[in-house]
Amino acid sequence: MHNITASPSIRAMTPMDIPIVASWMTTLPLWQRYSLTEEKAIRQFERALLRQDSIFVADCDNGQQRDQACGFAWCVADGAFARSMYLRQIGVRQDQAKRGVGSALLDAVEQAARNGSGDLFLLVSDFNQKAQAFYQRHGYHQIGAVPGYILPDVTELLYWKQLSRQQ
Repeated sequence: MHNITASPSIRAMTPMDIPIVASWMTTLPLWQRYSLTEEKAIRQFERALLRQDSIFVADCDNGQQRDQACGFAWCVADGAFARSMYLRQIGVRQDQAKRGVGSALLDAVEQAARNGSGDLFLLVSDFNQKAQAFYQRHGYHQIGAVPGYILPDVTELLYWKQLSRQQ
């Protein structure tokens, strides 16, 4: 018998989700490389909610109950070139990786982007080859590179996807 996990449910982040997400995201090597602390993550999320940025969270099925905020996607409506949606950050708790959580979150972000310009932009670190492959599988194309933008030894790769606008 196969262990079938239910699809994650995607919803808007609430202030109660912030410490949950901040506690697990800062344990991941990606954000540790960028020196993100739990306190800094909490402040960033609090400011983002005040600005009314779109932040989605995924509640995951752990087999016996729904597990709150096991993934998140943070996007800014006109964050790319003051015209298009920008996916600022996306993350999935390590124990939920490869279970469709990231894809479900990306689908929610893309749906939101369709209501705007119909374009979605994001940055991926040059060393994060798994993320690059993830976005490429979802139809994103690298259109540029920004060396030393956030960290001096890292090139941020600019990805773009044109989405059909919702009529």
